[in-house]
Amino acid sequence: MKSTAFTDLENALKKRISEERFAHSLRVAELARKIAEANGLDPEKAYLAGLLHDLAKELPEEELLRLAPPENEAERAHPQVLHGRAGRVLAQELGVTDPEVLAAIEGHVVGVDPEFGLGMAVYVADQAEPGRGVNQDLAERALAGDLVGAYREAVRRKLAWLRSRGIPLHPKTEEVRARLEG
Repeated sequence: MKSTAFTDLENALKKRISEERFAHSLRVAELARKIAEANGLDPEKAYLAGLLHDLAKELPEEELLRLAPPENEAERAHPQVLHGRAGRVLAQELGVTDPEVLAAIEGHVVGVDPEFGLGMAVYVADQAEPGRGVNQDLAERALAGDLVGAYREAVRRKLAWLRSRGIPLHPKTEEVRARLEG
């Protein structure tokens, strides 16, 4: 049974994002919860981080820049990459205080340290949620208990997608790739 706090956050989220984005967020939250359970992580934290991961995704560029001023060239060139950091700020404004949940929200865009299970669960869930119609193998791998392997492949696929579109890689993403392959 969902807590009142989750229901209140779902209602607040529903007011801030489109119906399609909200449906995506619910699917990410549910998959993140299942991945967390399969990998010995806190399922409620995973659900909450998954629910709020795209809280800032549909904000205008000016608002993203205000909430999360760019710290490097990749962020200046493509402000949409700031939606993870901006989402963290908005989640705090909604009363979320758990540092792991906040870090998972922030890290779902550029990646997280491979030691951060909750962040990996949300990252994989975001890429593999059923509504996307891709990466089901990543979900299956994470649900089978191989979260690090699923995350490694999710990062590889995201890097390939970014490169194919000529989007500069974020320094954090490069750092994560190096740690995963090193």
